[in-house]
Parts: sequence; C-alpha cells; structure tokens
Amino acid sequence: MTRRPRSSILRATPFAAVSSGVSYFWADPAGMTPNVDAVTRTYLTTAIAYVNSAPHVGHAYEAVNVDAMARWHRLSGDDVHFLTGTDHHGLKVQRAAEAAGETPQVWGDRNAQAFKDAYGLLDVSNDDFIMTSEPRQYESVQWMLNKVRENGFVYKDTYEGKYCVSCEAYYTDADLVVVGTDVDCCPVHKRPVEFVSEDNYFFKLSAFEDRLIEWLDAGVSGDLAQGVVTPQTKENEVRGFIRQGLQDFSISRSSISWGIPIPWDDKHVCYVWFDALGNYTTAVGLGRDQAMFDQWWPHVRHCIGKDILRFHCVYWPAMLMAAGLTPPKQVHIHGFLLVGGEKLSKTGFAQIYPADLVAEFGVDATRYHLLREVAYGNDGEFSNEGMVARYNADLANNYGNLVSRTITVVEKKCGGIGPSPLPSSPLAALAAEVIVEASIAWAEPSPSHALEATWRLVRETNAYLAENEPWKMEPGPALDAVMGDALEALRIITILTSPAMPTICQEVWTRLGLPGLVADQRVPTDLAWGGYPGGCTLQKGEPLFPRK
Repeated sequence: MTRRPRSSILRATPFAAVSSGVSYFWADPAGMTPNVDAVTRTYLTTAIAYVNSAPHVGHAYEAVNVDAMARWHRLSGDDVHFLTGTDHHGLKVQRAAEAAGETPQVWGDRNAQAFKDAYGLLDVSNDDFIMTSEPRQYESVQWMLNKVRENGFVYKDTYEGKYCVSCEAYYTDADLVVVGTDVDCCPVHKRPVEFVSEDNYFFKLSAFEDRLIEWLDAGVSGDLAQGVVTPQTKENEVRGFIRQGLQDFSISRSSISWGIPIPWDDKHVCYVWFDALGNYTTAVGLGRDQAMFDQWWPHVRHCIGKDILRFHCVYWPAMLMAAGLTPPKQVHIHGFLLVGGEKLSKTGFAQIYPADLVAEFGVDATRYHLLREVAYGNDGEFSNEGMVARYNADLANNYGNLVSRTITVVEKKCGGIGPSPLPSSPLAALAAEVIVEASIAWAEPSPSHALEATWRLVRETNAYLAENEPWKMEPGPALDAVMGDALEALRIITILTSPAMPTICQEVWTRLGLPGLVADQRVPTDLAWGGYPGGCTLQKGEPLFPRK
C-alpha cells in the first residue's frame, strides 16, 4: 500500500513573520524548525461587564477568546496574567438596583457572581477577577485622579449635554440618530438620551491629540507588526476620531452618590468610565504595589468590543499619559455577535445564555464555536442551526472521527500499542506548514484562523487514512508507518487545539497514551514532527462529540 497524502497538501515553503511582538522564522522547509524570540510576559484583559443584568453569550464570546489567547501564550512559555471582572458603578447600575429594591452594592455583588459562575462554567482560566466596588479600586483610582490633577489636566466647569445612561456617555447632536418617532436617540442603544446639566470636573483630553497620534505611530514603527490597535481598520477609525479634534470630557458627577469619591471634593463621585478603565491598572498594583505594576503594565493587551473603542483607544491612553504612565501596548478590537442582525444584549430579544449552550453542546464544543465561527474583529451571525452544523462538521465528523478511527485501528491491528511516526512522513510537510500558520494566527490574535489552519491537518489526515485504508492492511511495517503518522498528526493537532478545547484535548492526549498534561507542552519545541514516542498504550472511550 502506497503511503501518500493527496497532492494538494504538499505546499511547505520557508516562512518568516513578526506578529504582535512575537517573531517566528522557519528557515528549513523540510524540518521547518522554528526559532522563536518571544515576549516573556503577557498581561491580557477583557472589558469589564456592567452588573445591571446577567451575562449573555456575547460576554462569553469575549471571555473565551481572551482565555484561548492566554492559554496559547502559556503554551509559548510566556508568564501570563489574565484579568476579567465587572463594573459596579454609575447611573445605569444604580437605577437597576433601585428598580429591584436593593442597594447597588448588594445588586452588583450578586450579578458579579453570575459572571464568575458563567466564566467558570466555560473553563475560563483568569488569574484575577476584579470588581470596581473593591477597596483596591478606590485606592488606585483616587491615586490616579490625584496624579492627573497634580499634573494640571483637571478643571471644574458646568456641563450641559445629552447623555445615554446605557453607554454612560455624552453625545453631540451630530452623533444622535432618529429611531421611529423618537429623535435624539443613542447611536448604539437606539433609545432616547437624557438632557443633563451639572457642575463637573473635566479632563483636558484636548491636550493629547498629538501625543495620541505619536503613540499610534510608535507602535507601527516599533516591534508590533500590526500596530497598537488591531485590526487596522479600527486603528484608522481611532486616528480619524483624533483628527476631528478632541473635546475635554467630564470625569465626575454630583447628581449621584454610587461611585468612587473624588479625593479632593467628596460632593462628587468619579465618572464611571474614568473609574472603570482604571480597573486594568488597579489589578496590577497601581498606587499600592509598584513592583507588581512595573512587572506587568508594560505588557498589557486589552481585548474589547468595538462599541467601546473610543474610551479605550482615546480616553484611556490620554488619561494614562496625564498621570505620567505609559499607554497600553496593544488594544485588540472584536466585533459583535448578532442574532437576526441584532447585537446580543441583556435587554433586547437577542438573549442567549452560556449555560443553555453548554447544556446542549458541552463546554468545549461551545468554546470551539465561539472561537471558530466568527473571525476576530468582524461581526458575525449567531444561530443554533449554525452551531449544530459546525459541531457536526468540524467536531463529530472530523476531529472526533479522526481520534476514533485511529485508536480503533491501532487497537485491532497493533494490539493497542501506538507505533511511532517516520521522519519522512508525507504528512510532515503539511504539519510544519500548519504549525506556522496556526502559531502566527494565535499570536495576532486570530483564533478562528488558527483553528481553520489546524483543521486543514485534521481533514487531510482523515483523507490520508481514507486513501491508505489501514483497516484493510495486515499488521506489519507498512501499517505501523501509516498509523504512526496519524498518531503524530493527532498529537500536533491536539496541542494546537488545546487553547480552544482544553478539557477535550486533555482527554485525547490521555487516549493517545501520552503522559502528563497537554497544557504543559511548549510551543514551538513540542510541535516538531516526530514527537509521538511510539510504544504507548492507547485507550478507547465514548464518542467525544456525539452527532446532533
């Protein structure tokens, strides 16, 4: 029996790339041995969610994406700090609590637990969970407020304007839209704004136009192949916003009491966005633990939705500069999950809850769909039908089937002992190509493209088995060679897929007879072809992905 894959998979070429501060170079097209000069520390953050209601699958989408990025960086040997959390202050939360007949603190703490539970259910491996009502947040934010004021970037004035409670943001007339018979509606939430007039403290955002452009330019000219804000279309949007001219914005409220007091004027509380954005610095010790802050802050990468781009890519870096701190290393922007063309929300009809998906599809299959279906940075339609189709095609028919048929043949034809692969395997070149492509995609970050690349190896290994038909072969060297190739391909696939499906991949790792944890493997060293040792006792088990 001739051992060969379909000719379409043999496209290995030398490849060089730099992505998000991680450099890869494959100089040898045969072995494709990578040299990696990787960052040693990575601080990843999600946006923090308002506690005015329970989490939906849109929150899960962001948390799972950042979790997968964190797991990839750990595989790469980086020291990782992964932060998520909840935003407890502001008028929106205060009103939700009042409507429920509770204090904002009680209301916020209970809903924060709902987020912790949802992320725990989804196997999100965050190192810290911050709530902005914690004492450490008060201490850190007040430290930053004092620094910004001491440096001359705060003044007091009267503000009158149109305000969206859901956004916790003011809008100009040019920003507002008409919805049905309602005029002056928020462009994001499509609900009428409120007119607000009060004395506020203001931040001199207008003083930072040139410095913000310099920050963006420095990222492009430095070690970031993609620039500071990704994708490029979002960086262009940020630049456009800055060039239109920046207006000073309010950083305090005197009309509400639920918030962090302004340290020099206790009649005012901190505007929710100045407070909320400070969670990222609070969590790594700003104002409390300088050594911790110096260790982590230079390596921060924020991962956020496109609706809060202006706050994270204009307001936040300017606030940091005003306090004498460095702005973020990178900000990665993702799109929306849509249901029937409408953004998933806590209050509209487009509500899908993580627990419902996990109950139907399992944790890892839910994670896989959230990572694979929508390219990071784009909007994407979410539907149960689409999830079933992706589950059956990618997981049941491809990955699950490859694991099952490989172990079954080894059990029947090889006495349950896995053969080792040959160095000259026809699959080796494809595997090397996939490793390059997937590694760069994970680092960008682009989880959907990383998984798409990995599934090339899944499909072609299935095709390789179908072409060679090892279930019809007699025991001997030829059979051992085919099955050793399949086992080695599965080993590589499982490492590459483990950031997306950590529990299932550990199960596959164990079934392949491999020792230890797949999470303890190191990229790129443990991805080199030939790592499956042979002589391992394989284990059968129940189907990993029963068809839906």
